[in-house]
Amino acid sequence: MTIKEITPVELVQKLKQQENLFLLDVRESNEVAICVINNATHIPMNMIPLYLDKIPDEIDIVIYCHHGRRSLNVAYYLVENGFDPNFLYNLTGGIDAWALTVDKQMARY
Repeated sequence: MTIKEITPVELVQKLKQQENLFLLDVRESNEVAICVINNATHIPMNMIPLYLDKIPDEIDIVIYCHHGRRSLNVAYYLVENGFDPNFLYNLTGGIDAWALTVDKQMARY
């Protein structure tokens, strides 16, 4: 089973079209203190099992971390816990790619 990827530019288009989606930031709090994507919900990767009920289903969920590895693991975990993979997207390159392509003023680490 494959998790769909979405590029930062594709995500911007979805946001501009005001598509109903849930942005899930799975980085640690110290990372979030450096930079964020507006309107994202922060649930650190290790806390996901405790907050599954806070993650909506039946709408697109874009999951991101620093470079995209942790978020991909979270996507697979969500599928294992009953989420439909058709609604899950991993942000290609994570927030670092977002900073490089979309928000060049964003702090990087």
